Amino acid sequence: MTDMTIKLGDHDYPVMSGTVGPDVIDIRKLYADSGKFTYDPGFTSTASCESALTYIDGDEGVLLHRGYPIGQLAEQSSFMEVSYLLLNGELPSKAELASFTTTITRHTMLHEQLATFYRGFRRDAHPMAVMCGVVGALSAFYHDSSDINDPHQRMIASHRLIAKMPTIAAMAYKYSVGQPFLYPDNSLSYTGNFLRMTFGVPAEPYVVNPVVEKALDRIFILHADHEQNASTSTVRLAGSSGANPFACIAAGIACLWGPAHGGANEAALNMLREIGTPDRIPEFIARAKDKNDPFRLMGFGHRVYKNYDPRATVMQQTVREVFKAMNVSDPVFDVALQLEEMAINDPYFVEKKLFPNVDFYSGVILSAIGFPTTMFTALFALARTVGWVAQWNEMISDPAQKIGRPRQLYTGPTQRDYVPVDQR
Repeated sequence: MTDMTIKLGDHDYPVMSGTVGPDVIDIRKLYADSGKFTYDPGFTSTASCESALTYIDGDEGVLLHRGYPIGQLAEQSSFMEVSYLLLNGELPSKAELASFTTTITRHTMLHEQLATFYRGFRRDAHPMAVMCGVVGALSAFYHDSSDINDPHQRMIASHRLIAKMPTIAAMAYKYSVGQPFLYPDNSLSYTGNFLRMTFGVPAEPYVVNPVVEKALDRIFILHADHEQNASTSTVRLAGSSGANPFACIAAGIACLWGPAHGGANEAALNMLREIGTPDRIPEFIARAKDKNDPFRLMGFGHRVYKNYDPRATVMQQTVREVFKAMNVSDPVFDVALQLEEMAINDPYFVEKKLFPNVDFYSGVILSAIGFPTTMFTALFALARTVGWVAQWNEMISDPAQKIGRPRQLYTGPTQRDYVPVDQR
């Protein structure tokens, strides 16, 4: 907190400073002092919590996890290491990373009865619908880690969620294509194990492609946490009521399912497929500029970033590596590269700061690996679980935390008397 205050009406309100980023005005006593609320649809100008996890500077294109730039983590780290960092605040030693990885590996299996639970869904059910149900159902199977007031139980629940999410997502995919579930293989990495459970079959060994494994691990890192976005805020809001961690993460998955949030990479890939070939790009750019045309360039621009999305830089490099390793020849890739080049050099897009974001490339990569578009958001949920869990733990440990209760600007009728139905 700074020594500065801001006067609102007849009262002074303290100005609080974080370690980096804009100052905030502490208006917790505003209603008591003035009888008035603030009005902020979407909470775009309101800090809902104090957090030490992730920092974003949208104007400069900066994303830090516990102070570490996302580019450095994506290039040099692993998803397990980033998970440890988000949960514990510091990068692990070699021994700590080995112990953490072993713990996660030992928790990857699901209760056997959950296999029966899957069979209650239709085969054509969306994987996110399945994941919402299965993750919510975990609280019915793991009673020994649902006491949110016990730090040890919170840690066990956190490890279980991170460990079991790849198994849950892979089983959702297997169920949709009518293939048998594969049990986890403890000899593989977190990401390699997920690839095997998704694309392997019992009839033959599955060999993990190291380039694909690294690319997917990088995608997981890039999606691990992103400050107080809609799904993270949902997890915190659900958690503020004292709900068990499995219910909170299920709520996050439900929110992430929305096309404006987790479904953006699927929308971007569909757009690239609609364009089809590079020669049609000018036509679609012209449509994007036309105010009377509802068409939008998906995968460009971001709610927070008003500069180049720092995650997109890593993705651009990764997509080339994957296509080369898998010997993929896809016009969608050519469209993506040429569309990016044309857009970032077009004064219209530069002026409006419509730069490519992480979704622009991640959908192309996931498609090249072999994931259907319906699995894209499920993969996002898998990766974001570590961020949700870390944010939930931070919230539970915050003594200033209260149950979420936003206010409203009421515009309905004033008080009126009831009229019996035969007199209306």
